[in-house]
Amino acid sequence: MNLRTLMFSACTLAAQIVLSPLAIPAEPPSPKVTTKDLSKKTDDAARAVGQYTIQQRDEALKSAKAALDEIDARMLSLDRKLDREWDQMDQATRQKARAGQAALHRERDEVAEWYGGLKHASAESWEEVKAGFAKSYEKLKTSVARARGPS
Repeated sequence: MNLRTLMFSACTLAAQIVLSPLAIPAEPPSPKVTTKDLSKKTDDAARAVGQYTIQQRDEALKSAKAALDEIDARMLSLDRKLDREWDQMDQATRQKARAGQAALHRERDEVAEWYGGLKHASAESWEEVKAGFAKSYEKLKTSVARARGPS
């Protein structure tokens, strides 16, 4: 059984918990904090995961969770925008929008798997799991930014 298969099996429950509606922040950030500030802070948190050792797992998980919460908020915003604009879309645009939305959620599932892997990684697999989390998070972040369009 390879590491990816093992992580998937071990992390299914963790992914479900992370993806639950409870994982999405109940309140938007304070109006004094700009979206750019929040984005930079969470990007820094996600990058910081790569700097942690296995002994610093708790700190790595906190940073990863902060990054995931922020990306979840962005995705929720995109989902709501799609719902608001649904009636103005033609059939082809609706299909394209749903396909894009589904792709984002699949990427989010992958990040959740790696997040779960961070929780359960052995000392031997720690570096690989951290790299997997960082790579999948960056891919998702790029996809979400592309879906949001120009700011």
